[in-house]
Amino acid sequence: MSVKPRIKLDKKEAKKGELVEVKALVQHIMESGQRKDRDGKTIPRKILNKFTCTVNGKEVFSADFEPAVSANPYIQFKFKAQESGPVVLTWVDDDGTKIVGEDNITVI
Repeated sequence: MSVKPRIKLDKKEAKKGELVEVKALVQHIMESGQRKDRDGKTIPRKILNKFTCTVNGKEVFSADFEPAVSANPYIQFKFKAQESGPVVLTWVDDDGTKIVGEDNITVI
């Protein structure tokens, strides 16, 4: 099953140097590895542990997630518009699996 994150830029077109707000929501179980199943066995940890946002290939924001982050994590941040291009959001799971979402921005 492919996960498609929900991404919203408050501006699709921005002046150079203007702040652009990003809101994103991704579906993920974010299992901490501390709970037990019905048989008393520990449920293995499975969290998104790294998040990055690039604009036209240049990193503008990153975050490290810990097990305390809830399922289906929502993230909101701002970056300064410098150049037009794809806005790529990438979440990385414990096993290296990546969830990638993309939007575009035009800088005038």
